Amino acid sequence: MNAVSSNHRERTAQLMKRAAYAAVLTALILIAAKLSAWAYTGSVSILTTLVDSLLDAGASLLNLLAISHALTPADNEHRFGHGKAEGLAALAQSAFITGSAIFLILEASQRLTEPHEVKNTGIGIGVMIFSIIMTFALTRYQSYVVKQTGSVAIQADALHYFGDIVVNISVIFSLMIGHYLDLPWVDPVFALAISFYILTYAWSIFKKALDMLMDRELLDDEREKIETLILNHAEVLGVHDLRTRVSGPDLFIQFHLELDGHISLAHSYEIAEEVDQKICVLYPHAEIIVLQEPYGIEVRKTVRRKNNSD
Repeated sequence: MNAVSSNHRERTAQLMKRAAYAAVLTALILIAAKLSAWAYTGSVSILTTLVDSLLDAGASLLNLLAISHALTPADNEHRFGHGKAEGLAALAQSAFITGSAIFLILEASQRLTEPHEVKNTGIGIGVMIFSIIMTFALTRYQSYVVKQTGSVAIQADALHYFGDIVVNISVIFSLMIGHYLDLPWVDPVFALAISFYILTYAWSIFKKALDMLMDRELLDDEREKIETLILNHAEVLGVHDLRTRVSGPDLFIQFHLELDGHISLAHSYEIAEEVDQKICVLYPHAEIIVLQEPYGIEVRKTVRRKNNSD
């Protein structure tokens, strides 16, 4: 691993751990606030946000453990590192979220048949506003960390907490409408809508985690960007068998480099190193494997070569 990759990995580890600790602390504060609000109001909408925050805390703790494991350097038993732990954590998060949504659907359905008057709505609204401010600050920081690290676990956590903002705003509306218009059924109806919304972003988290665990390729435009970067080297004549996958904070890139068959092995190695350094500037967290081959040999995979006019 070169110096750029090493420094980037160290900074990535610090950012991811800080984001994970911030998420746990925020969840614990919101649990205490929402528990008090639910006790004072008896609102099932607030109960949905309380259960969600309890699951947030559990999921964020799991995230913290998974991230710590994912950032562990590669060893003899795990040559490609431990990055898949992030995908497993995100997968567990989607299961937590789905379970909470189902519980809330059942609870809200019961309240529809047995309406319950919501009391002390002012306290409930105040706590929801406090929750929105806390959660918004957390998601801004998480979004920054995701941009810097590409962490799927932090991204899953950020998506979950962003959903909490929507949920909290909905709860404020439900409390206000139910109180001022004297419509007790509004509270469970909003809770049902929130529960179904929670299910939609649980599915989104599940898909992202599955992509990582199944070694999904980078998007086509990213692959094309890598190929173009490789072919921009004056002595590179072609590239084929480009393969990519993401594992936690690490991006793995491997490809076959087509070079003039008459150059020395030492020179071919120098060219490969130069291409490696160029890719690392664009993708500092990448682990790159390059195989050098003589230009023009028969290959079975898709080949991309330079135009003669280049």
